[in-house]
Amino acid sequence: MSTLEEEPETKKDHINKIVLSEEVQLAIEQVLQSSDPLDHPDFDATEYVNQLFPNEQSLSNIDDVITKMEYDISSIDDNIRSVVRGQVNTGENGRAALKEAQQSITQLFALITDIKSRAEKTEDMVKEITRDIKQLDSAKNNLTYAITTLNHLHMLVGGVENLKRLAERRQYGEILNPLQAIIEVNQHFQQYSEIVQIQTLSSQVQQIQTELATQITDDFKHFFAPLQSSGHTGNRMTITQLKDACQVASVLDKPVKKNILKWYINLQLQEYVQLFHENQDIAWLDKIDKRYAWLKRHLLDFEEKYGSIFPADWEISEHITIQFCTITREELTKIMSRRRTEIDVKLLLFAIQKTTSFEQLLDKRFNGITLGEMNPANNANEKASFMDLIGVCFKSYLDIYTDSVDRSLAELILQFAQQNIQQLLPKDGNVSVIPNCAELFVFYKKCMVQCTQLSNEKPMYDLTLIFKKYLREYAIKVLEARIPKLQQTSSTTSSISNSMSLLTKDLQNLSTAAGQVIHNFLKEGEAPRYNLDDIRKICYVLATAEYCLETVQQLEDKLKEKIEKSYVSRVDLSDEKDVFHRIISNCIQLLVQDLDTGCEQSLTLMTKMAWHNISNVGDQSGFVNQIVTNLKQFVPVVRDNLAASRKYYTQFCHKFVNSFIPKYINTLLKLRPTTAGSSTSSSMVTSASSSSISEAANNASTGNSTSGNILGCEQLLLDTHSLKTVLLDLPSIGSQVQRKPPASYTKVVVKGMAKAEMIIKVVMQSIHPVTLYIEQYLKMLPESNMTEFHKILEMKSVRKIEQQQLVELYKRSCPQGPSSGGSTTEGTAVVTHSGGDVLLSQSQQAAATAAAALSGAGSSIIALGDSLMDRGRIKKIENLIKNRLPN
Repeated sequence: MSTLEEEPETKKDHINKIVLSEEVQLAIEQVLQSSDPLDHPDFDATEYVNQLFPNEQSLSNIDDVITKMEYDISSIDDNIRSVVRGQVNTGENGRAALKEAQQSITQLFALITDIKSRAEKTEDMVKEITRDIKQLDSAKNNLTYAITTLNHLHMLVGGVENLKRLAERRQYGEILNPLQAIIEVNQHFQQYSEIVQIQTLSSQVQQIQTELATQITDDFKHFFAPLQSSGHTGNRMTITQLKDACQVASVLDKPVKKNILKWYINLQLQEYVQLFHENQDIAWLDKIDKRYAWLKRHLLDFEEKYGSIFPADWEISEHITIQFCTITREELTKIMSRRRTEIDVKLLLFAIQKTTSFEQLLDKRFNGITLGEMNPANNANEKASFMDLIGVCFKSYLDIYTDSVDRSLAELILQFAQQNIQQLLPKDGNVSVIPNCAELFVFYKKCMVQCTQLSNEKPMYDLTLIFKKYLREYAIKVLEARIPKLQQTSSTTSSISNSMSLLTKDLQNLSTAAGQVIHNFLKEGEAPRYNLDDIRKICYVLATAEYCLETVQQLEDKLKEKIEKSYVSRVDLSDEKDVFHRIISNCIQLLVQDLDTGCEQSLTLMTKMAWHNISNVGDQSGFVNQIVTNLKQFVPVVRDNLAASRKYYTQFCHKFVNSFIPKYINTLLKLRPTTAGSSTSSSMVTSASSSSISEAANNASTGNSTSGNILGCEQLLLDTHSLKTVLLDLPSIGSQVQRKPPASYTKVVVKGMAKAEMIIKVVMQSIHPVTLYIEQYLKMLPESNMTEFHKILEMKSVRKIEQQQLVELYKRSCPQGPSSGGSTTEGTAVVTHSGGDVLLSQSQQAAATAAAALSGAGSSIIALGDSLMDRGRIKKIENLIKNRLPN
């Protein structure tokens, strides 16, 4: 029962809920334009009531609001009723309108049917009227055609006889017009060729054309070459008759004109063929300009004497020129293949230059119509060119040119390699590029322009390969060879032997001799460094390599632009750019290593200081002053000499801090800046026996331990902060213009030196309570590892038994175990650069080279001391020697 009662309620809610689309709602708003909240589509009753009665005091006028609402409801009901009543008659009105429309359509159909029937009747009437007119038009056309045909027949019959008489008299000027008319009429009667009379007339016309062709050809031969036509009878033709004969030949079949041209052109070039025969000295390439001069003279002479005979559309001069080019190309090909060994690059370029100039002249002189007729495949809208009409014969010999460029570049690179870089350095101290670098690329440009004029196909690609070869040669033999090499000090072996002689020279004063030996070893271990001129040379090479790198990119783009499209994908100078990239990187690395070497001496001094005995914290330590002095002497020189290569100077600074900071941290981990506090043995024994660090901590908290001296840590913290300040200012150190360093550089310095500071702070922390110490350690050095943890405990002078307990707790406190990344073994400075290379400083390389000799010297000293003095003093000398050896 309840279900039946709920269903109508649900249905009622569903019916009352009306959902309108956004478009309909927008249309309603545009029509109504109401500001009443009740008309809004997103009307909220609760919010509306709260607006009417915001507080309890507003309920006092609730009766007025209800009255107004009832009035509005009544007004809306009245409007709804009026609208509903107005729609009562809508259905009836619609049916009436539909019926009226149907009646209109019926009437319209009837009218269209009536119009169609009337049109058909009208068409029949027009056909009747025009039937007779069509018959008259047909009769008129037939009559006109018959009259025209009779006139053509009369013209053909009379014209044949007239043409015969004019041809016998060689009256070519009067033949031209009748001949054109007779040929056209004869073409008209080809459709009546089955009629015997028409066949006879057509045969006569063909015979007249053949006789005229033969007669005109003989007249030309008799006029221009009377010795070759001795059988010709009659008087010699005049120029006017020949001119008319050419017009007649143009009307005759095409082979007539073609044969006349072929014979006449060969006649004109007979002298040239004989004069420049391959056996003649004048035919060789060194006199190729005489060939072209002959044609110029001959054309001028021909056009002056006989140019008026031939019609302009015959282009007789252009025909002669094209045949001349063809003969010249064939003759040059034969003679060059026979005398190839005699061709050198100078002769080849001379011949190509003269030929190119001649072809350019022909392009300006002639319009190329004849060439276009010979090569119909060419674009009709483009002018045919004479270029390479002769010069194509030189294409297969351009390897002579590329070989010559190869030899010239080899000599040029050798000349550059022999130049003294000291003479090339600018006197004002401003580093530019090595001048011969610009000379090399000027030569490249000259060769590329020259080769473009010769050919942009395979020779250009061969030239590209030569360019690639000598770019590498220049990089290796000129640039890399100019990089200064460090001069090693005197031989380690001789120094050791001298030191040994000190020991054997005066056995009575062994202590003095041993001190001198150690002094010599320390002095011998100093790594060699570059002087100021060497630094400038390195910067000079770097700037030149940068210029080469940029210019090679431009060269590659220009080659791709000039070379033929099929070779573009094969032009690639990326390997050569990589070579110059390598030189730049090498120069930067040498500068970094040299600066690093100077700092290593300061770091060595840092390890020799008794940090645990420092009694007060003062100014920054001496090793910091040495480092700052080294930076102020070195970095401004590099900056001034790389002023035009700012990005590589910034890269130098990046690489230096990436190298120095890990070494500084590694040195820091070797120090012992604190003294161990005294702790009762009973507490540590109890702690060890129970394996509980917490008990030891409790004992320490009750006063069983005393803290060590941490003044050394405080001094180190001050020194580290001073170094960080100096490194942050490194790019602008010693400069009057202060520039803000790049954000990436600042980030590296801050991160690296912050780790050094955190290490010192961790060392300053007391290990008791141990839980708190491990917690603070992990917060300060979250990226630390087990090796580093051990070293920090050594810095704190923590005893071995305590170290074991702390290590166990450290292992348990690391959620994923200690990280293995970033570990640095004691005594080994590993520098990881942005390029991924792992490099050793030059001082370490020098020390490694002398390691074997020093070790042997040490054993010799010990053996000698055993036989002469007591073992205690010899052991001291041995320890000093071993401390000097690289770890």
